[in-house]
Amino acid sequence: MSTASVVAPASPVKTPTAKAPDPTVTDPALVKRAVKAAALGNAMEWFDFGVYSYIAVTLGKVFFPSGNPTAQLLSTFGAFAAAFLVRPLGGMVFGPLGDRVGRQKVLALTMIMMAAGTFAIGLIPSYATIGVGAPILLLVARLVQGFSTGGEYAGASTFIAEYAPDKRRGFLGSWLEFGTLAGYIAGAGLVTIMTALLSADDLTSWGWRIPFLIAGPMGIIGLYLRLRLEETPAFAAEAKKAENNRPKTPLREMVAGQWRALLLCVGLVLVFNVTDYMLLSYMPSYLTGQLHYDETHGLLVVLGVMAVMMIAQPFAGALTDRVGRRPVIATGCAGFLLLSVPALLLIREGSLLAVALGMGALGLLLVCFTAAMPSALPALFPTKVRYGSLSIGFNVSVSLFGGTTPLVVTALIGATGNMMMPAYYMMAAAVIGGFAVWRMTESAGRPLPGSAPSVAGRHAE
Repeated sequence: MSTASVVAPASPVKTPTAKAPDPTVTDPALVKRAVKAAALGNAMEWFDFGVYSYIAVTLGKVFFPSGNPTAQLLSTFGAFAAAFLVRPLGGMVFGPLGDRVGRQKVLALTMIMMAAGTFAIGLIPSYATIGVGAPILLLVARLVQGFSTGGEYAGASTFIAEYAPDKRRGFLGSWLEFGTLAGYIAGAGLVTIMTALLSADDLTSWGWRIPFLIAGPMGIIGLYLRLRLEETPAFAAEAKKAENNRPKTPLREMVAGQWRALLLCVGLVLVFNVTDYMLLSYMPSYLTGQLHYDETHGLLVVLGVMAVMMIAQPFAGALTDRVGRRPVIATGCAGFLLLSVPALLLIREGSLLAVALGMGALGLLLVCFTAAMPSALPALFPTKVRYGSLSIGFNVSVSLFGGTTPLVVTALIGATGNMMMPAYYMMAAAVIGGFAVWRMTESAGRPLPGSAPSVAGRHAE
């Protein structure tokens, strides 16, 4: 009888699993320094916006003399909007550069250019002195500002996001927009004080220069803070993966390879910036120029609203870490869709209480965006292309829809005579933003795409 060999059943083959990357342990002191340096750059950018928006009527008289106040205001806002047309160019230069040589170096460069452009405005002679050369020089200075800011917000939000622990990214990112509001309040507050203390003639002849000249010292301080920073851990790890060579990613890959995320970015930034520029840049001129509201009271109301927004900002940022970015942003979209008309009707009623209530409602809704976007937008893109793709998507959207808001709404009111146009414009933006929120993925508490998990150091608060 032949003996059959007994074959043991084969053991299942174990396929090796990729080892999870070790988490990055953040240094709390370094994170705080990164947040301060990034927020200061944003504060300086919006210091200029606050000054420009609040002193727009005076700038119209200095650079665009005309017998028609509406034409002057349109010309001034036209120069304001022109800076946003070159922002995508700045984003296409600084964004890919930030993915190649590092975030810190590019943020130092944008700080220098931004300060120089703002400081230069304060030195430009008036139209009465050099004629048509005055508005041309103003436009050139605004273009320098616009080009530099093309790399500012995306770089600053990327910088904070890549330093922040995953569970605190919303809270820490919210301080970027805290800096925005602080800069705007500083700029607008300075103009308000000057308007109250100086005569109209003094403000037109020399007073308007003071806020712009302050940008020089502010820029030096910001540059010092940014030069003291180290590169983000996420970028350092990406560079190391490329065998210690600086990663090079074609611009095509930043766009075509990220088209879905870019569309979401454009939609989110659209609602964020239309409402932002409507409230903070356009409303001061709307109150005084269109509703003939008392100038000083109007300025103080808007400053009060921004102060309330500053207080709410870090709390709303922490809320996004607990409940998620999507619910907070969706609440803002729904609020602007439902409350824009009632809020504007309150503002048009004219009494101080009504204006404060209407502006306050819009301001608190805007906090839903300002608190969530600095952490939500960088999470749309992987580390390798984050700075470049975010710069392109952010600046295209801001250029087409955000920075043009004052100009477009002023023109729409002039063409139709309908004083409710600001509300309708915000409602349309809210619909687009709501669709983008619906399609985006929740990122709260999760590692950034392409990055290792990030956890707080032992002594983090």
